[in-house]
Amino acid sequence: MNTEQAIKTYLDQANTAIQADKIVKTGDTIVVDYIGRLSESEVFDTSVESVAQAAGLFNPQRNYTEGLSFTVGSGNVVAGFDEGVLGMKVGETKTVTLPPEKAYGEKREDMIFRVPLEQAGDTSGAVAGMKVMLGGMYPATIAEINEKEIVFDANHDLAGKTLIFDITIKSITPQA
Repeated sequence: MNTEQAIKTYLDQANTAIQADKIVKTGDTIVVDYIGRLSESEVFDTSVESVAQAAGLFNPQRNYTEGLSFTVGSGNVVAGFDEGVLGMKVGETKTVTLPPEKAYGEKREDMIFRVPLEQAGDTSGAVAGMKVMLGGMYPATIAEINEKEIVFDANHDLAGKTLIFDITIKSITPQA
């Protein structure tokens, strides 16, 4: 099954048993299943095992039966995801499109660092695309290595991108 077929199969099966008695509000703790996409078939993350397998993202250490649990409005997910679940009901599935400002923000030039090779230390084995920690604590990607410098990009990998989420509410625990 290809990625598009896996997404369609999942979405066709979701939305079948909507419970209208509870709706998501700020402060509720909810559990969701989600498919995060950049396009119809380009999945970057998912809590749905069949979609993860079809997209080549399957992680055997991940428990795909649990879903994602978070408190709405707590800042534990990107703002647009938080806003997108408001008003949804258990069993409901919705597709939410998030512009960069509601997701990981625009790419920022001040998060790109150019370091002269003579100051970079040992760069043997370093290649463009490699993930590194700057100063031992800041994640970055090596964007470029040339004869003069190494360029690090500390922007989030999804910065500057419009994200599409298919979200299904699995449970709602109202705020106490």
